[in-house]
Amino acid sequence: MSDQDLQVLRPDDAGYDDARRIHNGLIDKRPSLIARCRTSTDVAAAVARGRKEALEISVRGGGHNVAGKAVTEGGLMIDLSPMKEIEVDPQARTAHARPGLTWDEFNIATATHGLATTGGVVSSTGIAGLTLGGGYGWLQGKYGLTVDNLLAAEVVTADGDVLRASEEENADLFWALRGGGGNFGVVTSFTFRLHPVRTVLGGLAAFPLAGADDVVDVFRRVTKEAPDELAVQCGFVTGPDASSKLVALPVCHCGDLDRAKADIGLVRELGTPLLDAIVPKSYVDQNRQLDENFPSGALNYWKSAFFTELSDAATRVLIECFEQCPSPMTACIIESMGGAASRIAPASTAYAHREPGYSLLLLSQWANAADSEPNIAWTRETFEALQPHMADRRYVNYLSADDGGYTRDAYGCNYERLVELKRRYDPDNVFHLNQNIDPS
Repeated sequence: MSDQDLQVLRPDDAGYDDARRIHNGLIDKRPSLIARCRTSTDVAAAVARGRKEALEISVRGGGHNVAGKAVTEGGLMIDLSPMKEIEVDPQARTAHARPGLTWDEFNIATATHGLATTGGVVSSTGIAGLTLGGGYGWLQGKYGLTVDNLLAAEVVTADGDVLRASEEENADLFWALRGGGGNFGVVTSFTFRLHPVRTVLGGLAAFPLAGADDVVDVFRRVTKEAPDELAVQCGFVTGPDASSKLVALPVCHCGDLDRAKADIGLVRELGTPLLDAIVPKSYVDQNRQLDENFPSGALNYWKSAFFTELSDAATRVLIECFEQCPSPMTACIIESMGGAASRIAPASTAYAHREPGYSLLLLSQWANAADSEPNIAWTRETFEALQPHMADRRYVNYLSADDGGYTRDAYGCNYERLVELKRRYDPDNVFHLNQNIDPS
């Protein structure tokens, strides 16, 4: 790979700073080279150059991952963001998509045909990283996780080979890609299964934090009784005035609208909310509804865990801690893990956490670097206070840069098989800037 063959940025080049920046403003790393790739051939050449020059390699798709693994300090960053092609086959209900796409770009293309697949809840998220880690989203109760809708992938390996992975070809690699993160190569295209989705009933209702116990109780009831078509989250957030703390129930129902109105009846019975923005809308708009709350460049530090049950005791800890939260930009998000995604055997894909329950994300966010210490401290202290109520499982896409000790918890019962496949496809651990599966 020469600098003439594709766009290679160095620290003094125009565009370098824009290319190295990612969503999390807490991450400030400077690669020695950024390879702006447009084809799998470009990627293979970049991998070869990185290995030849003994440069640490990082891979950037959408750049949304909180841990900042997309950027290497002093090494070679393989930037996939120029790779934005997508082809939709409405008859086969499939989409062939490149890794530089965001979910908003993907959703716009598939919505033209009245189709969609499970893909995140913030539309600026890249399709690549979210998919490789498992892929939560509004449609998972009905159609499973993103990895459950992945049909095939093209992968550049550490040796520079370009492989197709599917149930029929390189099936072990295909299994590993569905939840194993970026450990096994650079994915240069994804083929997804699509589903008929046009108008959904979506939005959120928000209530004063003082009534959080009742709201959480309704959340638990809805998530246990709801049909697969209804996704409900519970979020502790600060209101638009930056002073009032709220508890919100974001919802998305992808089924019949009349049925949807009945299925969210428990939410409506909570009384008059401070905000009721649950209306029929396009799936594209549904996936954008939270975007403004998670701006690019904000400083982020996260902790996450699973609850088998969302107990009253855990809820009380969460409420009391959130009352002391130092940043109005921070959110505590509880996602229900059930429906179709929970009816798949844990060993069917590398993503192992199929038990019904709840995922908690402490999404700490603030604007000024001077506020980093108190916000990080609050997140760690809240996480510690919740430890007695947690299951020993973690979601790989939510792990922060200092969460390496939870790697086994992230991969669960599939960890040993993933180690074996890492030894086969990347024995030298070339791709180690991820939640790493150490082949040694």
